Amino acid sequence: MSVVETVLNSGVFTITLNDDKRRNSLSTELTTELVAALDFADNDASVRVVVLTNSGSVFCAGANLSERSSDGTNTSAFVPQTFFGRFRHSPKPYVGRIAGHCVAGGMGLAAAMDISVAVETAQFGFTEVRIGVAPAMISVVCLPKLRLVDAQAAFLRGHRFSAAEAARMGLINAAVPADALDAEIDAIVNDLLAGEPAAIAASKQLIATVPTMAEQQAFEWTAQLSARLFASDAAREGMTAYLEKRPAPWVP
Repeated sequence: MSVVETVLNSGVFTITLNDDKRRNSLSTELTTELVAALDFADNDASVRVVVLTNSGSVFCAGANLSERSSDGTNTSAFVPQTFFGRFRHSPKPYVGRIAGHCVAGGMGLAAAMDISVAVETAQFGFTEVRIGVAPAMISVVCLPKLRLVDAQAAFLRGHRFSAAEAARMGLINAAVPADALDAEIDAIVNDLLAGEPAAIAASKQLIATVPTMAEQQAFEWTAQLSARLFASDAAREGMTAYLEKRPAPWVP
């Protein structure tokens, strides 16, 4: 049985972590299947939005400790340096539907999403220090979302905290009751489907690139990007549809 299930429906590609027995830990098996699903999502033109979620009570428990403790090395097929960063650089929008607890490396997975919502009963935590390691590589995707004082307390204490606290800290967008999770995710997905795919990709590129640039360089680069977008067929059609008060052709 697959530990990562996928469904493509009307442009929405749902990836479900389905290894409840191992608490959806980042085992060799799970990461191999997850990377294959991500490759499909990023490269198939029919995929407009990707939703990453879980079965069971745990979204992701981080590294598979039984594999890691066997020889002290990462035996997984995936490379964390590129894995956690790939969501940011993908042209597709990734939505985290966090329907369970999320700790350690799972925090990196949640923070790497473009938009994420968790059930309010979920517990979060950078628990690495309690087993003698540190939240090293996931810090690359988590620290940009955190205030320094929040990062210091969370990384050093290694305690668990609520989904509401994770939202306050900026790691996720919102925490909602379990019976409101699907409605919240549907609203986000519908908004993303209303955006033109190339414009979504360009917006993600802005978020990833502009903060790394000097101000003048950023203005010059964004002016060129804006000019290309406004000159595109999609933009012309989008503006025409707006003026004519009708949906753009890419809206389902």
